[in-house]
Amino acid sequence: MIYKLVIFDFDGTLADSFPYFLRTVNTLASMYNFPKIDPENVDQLRGLDARQMMKQARLPAWKIPLIARSFIRLMARDIDQIKLFENIAELLKELTDAGVRLAIVSSNSEANIRQVLGRECASLITFYGCGTSIFGKQPKFRKAMATCGVLPAETLCVGDEIRDIEAAREASIAFGAVAWGYTRPDVLEAHTDISIFYTASAISRAVLGIN
Repeated sequence: MIYKLVIFDFDGTLADSFPYFLRTVNTLASMYNFPKIDPENVDQLRGLDARQMMKQARLPAWKIPLIARSFIRLMARDIDQIKLFENIAELLKELTDAGVRLAIVSSNSEANIRQVLGRECASLITFYGCGTSIFGKQPKFRKAMATCGVLPAETLCVGDEIRDIEAAREASIAFGAVAWGYTRPDVLEAHTDISIFYTASAISRAVLGIN
């Protein structure tokens, strides 16, 4: 075993919520007066980090928590539309069976996350750090490690956005990016100090040290 703790992001990492985000973002744009997303620009937006997106949408920082809370409420209403990615349930069980502790740190709500995971998968998670601010994951990473009694060198963070990479660096923990999330793989690949995972089984092999 290479890592004793894996801290997962949720949206775009464990849960396939990006299609739902695209279906609802223009509703939020009308509510909070920011430019609507043209479907033709989606791929270009997936190449931006969170700060670049905020700048392009001309969003002041004070609006971000309001938009995030509204998105979480909409998702709670439509939670049956959100599913785990393929093989994620099996991955979580394989890791816990091997003695790896699991945590989830996300801006989404714990209630939404537990609902999508289902009772069995939700019970495998030792630490939930939910409702984090857009750039506030690093303290939750440290709390997850303290709760599980592991060191940064024994911890892997798995996510899908540039801000996740930055938070992991601040917490001095290794990072692996999934290629199926909100950020385009080619953008993630430009960060040479991280791992890129193209399948769920690749995460398991990296954590358990299996070639």
